[in-house]
Amino acid sequence: METIPWKSKEVNNLAENNGNQAASHNETTIGREIAAEPGATAEHGATAEHGATAEPGATAEPGAAAEPGATAEPGAAAEPGITAEPGITAEPGITAALRETAALRETAAPGITAAPGATAEEAAARQPVWQPELAEMARRHEYAQRLGGAENIARQHASGRLTVRERIDLLLDEGSFHEIGAFTGTASYDEQGNLLDVSPSSIVMGNGRIDRRKVFVVGDDFTVRGGSSESASPEKMVYAERMACDWRMPLIRLVNTAGGSIKLLEKNQSTKIPGYAQWPIGRMLGVVPVVGAALGACAGLGALRVAHSHFSVMVKGSSQVFAAGPSVVTPGVKEEVSNEELGGSAVHARGSGLVDNEAVDEQDACRQIAAFLSYLPSSVFQLPPRKQTDDDPARMEEQLASIVPRERRRVYRMRSILELVFDKGSLFEMGRYYARSVITMFGTINGYPVGIMANDPMMSAGALSDSASDKIIRFVDMCDTFHLPVVNFVDQPGVSVGSAAEEKGTVRKALRAMMAIQQVSVPWCTFFVRRCFGLAGCAWGPDDGRSNIRYAWPSAYWGSIPVEGGVEAAYKRELAASGNAEERRLELVDYYRRFESPFRTAERFRIEEIIDPRSTRPLLAEWAEDAYGLLPGQLGVKGRTMRV
Repeated sequence: METIPWKSKEVNNLAENNGNQAASHNETTIGREIAAEPGATAEHGATAEHGATAEPGATAEPGAAAEPGATAEPGAAAEPGITAEPGITAEPGITAALRETAALRETAAPGITAAPGATAEEAAARQPVWQPELAEMARRHEYAQRLGGAENIARQHASGRLTVRERIDLLLDEGSFHEIGAFTGTASYDEQGNLLDVSPSSIVMGNGRIDRRKVFVVGDDFTVRGGSSESASPEKMVYAERMACDWRMPLIRLVNTAGGSIKLLEKNQSTKIPGYAQWPIGRMLGVVPVVGAALGACAGLGALRVAHSHFSVMVKGSSQVFAAGPSVVTPGVKEEVSNEELGGSAVHARGSGLVDNEAVDEQDACRQIAAFLSYLPSSVFQLPPRKQTDDDPARMEEQLASIVPRERRRVYRMRSILELVFDKGSLFEMGRYYARSVITMFGTINGYPVGIMANDPMMSAGALSDSASDKIIRFVDMCDTFHLPVVNFVDQPGVSVGSAAEEKGTVRKALRAMMAIQQVSVPWCTFFVRRCFGLAGCAWGPDDGRSNIRYAWPSAYWGSIPVEGGVEAAYKRELAASGNAEERRLELVDYYRRFESPFRTAERFRIEEIIDPRSTRPLLAEWAEDAYGLLPGQLGVKGRTMRV
């Protein structure tokens, strides 16, 4: 695999344009700065000013004459096509300044061609005034493109990972990347102060486009000192974060860093209190979408930058996220563990939930980043972008009328319902392998982006666990922050029960989830698909007096406690004394179930509508259009930022 070469077309074009303009100008005014070169003859057909005479030894083409009073050095002749001004004496050869220019560059600037028969000095004279600096810029760009050197790049490729510039190229629209801070690094100079070499910064940043939308991207270069930001320029990382926040662009962090470097102490001759001045870590999650992509080892600050995001993704088998790596863990807590065992995707994307999604490779990670951002606005000051779709908003799916089994102990696939209701191919799921009793995803309905929550009856019956509560809080906060209306498909049996659930303080976390839902201001639509019970059942949506829309399927039933469990508790003694406890229990359950009918609730207007499941999509499409009519009045920063 080869590294991606720096695209210097713009710089070359600039040099060429400047050079051509300079050449044109010099052909008429060069005599104001330099004299004719020794031995040069005037171009055929050139004419001189009235009354001019040539110096001894000078020759000219027929018809050529010299300026009045102009003198030249002995043996000098006029430069092709050049006339001298009155009273100007030329120095033999080139001036000292132009000699320095020629010494810096052995050849002419890109795009500059010497006239036929011109000397090196003449060619140098035709270059831009700032050619030495332009040449140094080109050299410094070349150093930046070399990253940490061929050996380190080969090592990065051998590990199955791309370099930071290859990642940026893969992520952004072709040719859209505009780098900022390319010259940051550690330079070396000779005794005369001439540049010898530059070791570039371990951070590459700039802006570009994804699907033509402007984003800011900052990536760690692991080939330079393991991507350590402290060993290069932490100010560069902070600048990228501030720019994204202030310019209201989504921020994408491509993280691959070994963390802080102990060698920094020797370099600075001191330590520092942890933290980074002017890093808007507290407010930026409330302003712009932030993505954290773990694309290799991400230790210390790297782990923070992945977790401090609205969406995070890591590559299976080649990415690890941890507060400290094995070299710190082993002496610290006496635990022998590998990078993958300590912080691989099995730990965080399928376990702790620190990272939202798992990717099969870096290409898949970039695809997921682009998909995630497509549902969100560039900042909280804009509406989510509506997408083009040819899916009929009035489409009615026959399967929905039978997808929920009548037998309550039988389960069904909630994702199948979502696929049938929302625009075809529009669903993007976050956190699928974490807290699996709750589904959180994005989708569109008639092109309008929405946040989607649903219980998964195939996972812990869809119960609200401690981890599911955390998952709901993050998702709801994000949707509210970026003005995404929320659709909730409810099949909630209640809060997780048992000693393990109590040890985790599940009730408190369930209460936090319910409070997060109560605090949202975006439009909310609820479909009661099956069960809705207890404290967890209270978390179906905001119930603060606003007119949030609620629909019930005929399969829905609800209450403070399920009938089966209620009968066991209320009739415990009677059942124990009964000669046939099971028969009596079934009789009681059958008796109380008649009160669970959603039609009984509708009679008291405690559910607004009971609908044919097949009409779910058309109703939802109409709701989405109305919801987006309300959103312009909600643009801006919320009173609280997102809780990570």
